[in-house]
Amino acid sequence: MDIKVLVATHKKYWMPNNEVYLPIQLGKDIHEDLGLLGDNTGDNISKKQPYYSELTAIYWAWKNLKADYIGINHYRRYFSNEKNIFFKVGDKEKIFKYEDFSNILDEYPVILPKKRYYYIVSRYKQYKDAHDIKDLILCKNVIKNIYPEYLNTFELIINKKSGHILNMFVMRYDIFCDYCKWLFDILFELEKKVDLKNYDEYQQRVFGYIAERLLDVWIDYNNILYKEVNYVMIEKIDFKKKLITFLKRSFVNGKH
Repeated sequence: MDIKVLVATHKKYWMPNNEVYLPIQLGKDIHEDLGLLGDNTGDNISKKQPYYSELTAIYWAWKNLKADYIGINHYRRYFSNEKNIFFKVGDKEKIFKYEDFSNILDEYPVILPKKRYYYIVSRYKQYKDAHDIKDLILCKNVIKNIYPEYLNTFELIINKKSGHILNMFVMRYDIFCDYCKWLFDILFELEKKVDLKNYDEYQQRVFGYIAERLLDVWIDYNNILYKEVNYVMIEKIDFKKKLITFLKRSFVNGKH
């Protein structure tokens, strides 16, 4: 079983030493060369990285990589056997290795991270609190125009209070290709309609944020069988600060 899991990064960082992982530099066409494989060879959208974030690596893999299964982790966030406990730094030794992926993929065609639960707000409200809601509405209109059969599922997903986020997954190759065609058809059309000129560095990554919401739309509509897996951060995160920011966004209605 040939499994390739991209490790998307924009800076020099520790990388796992296992044959399943393929470190890849995001936005290599426009940033300092880190000495890694880049997202800028073959058919690519490397120059769009400020707006597409880790999606430039996903696009590159779709167009230039062949394997039985293709996936993506982030340079500091990995699928893992370790329980996802807040305030705890993940153990690098417990991130998934080839055998962990292959054991699951023997039974499931797709691996996704554990769902995130918002509890008090819908995914629509969470997006509205954190970003410019007009972009999500524009996305809905794009889906209505080019993939209308997905519209009801889109409405259902964005009104839920939980979902798979982070643009992390592993997919069987045929499923991966089908997903990418659908995803980038939507995002490239959306790109024609979104005005980025007044967005700061955080908000301009709009297409990455939109993609996080679209994954479940595609998974649910196509009734894709998947296995949820824990993921861990391998550096300390200030979860108290993140919680306070989430609550401010939800109740004070401010983007921070």
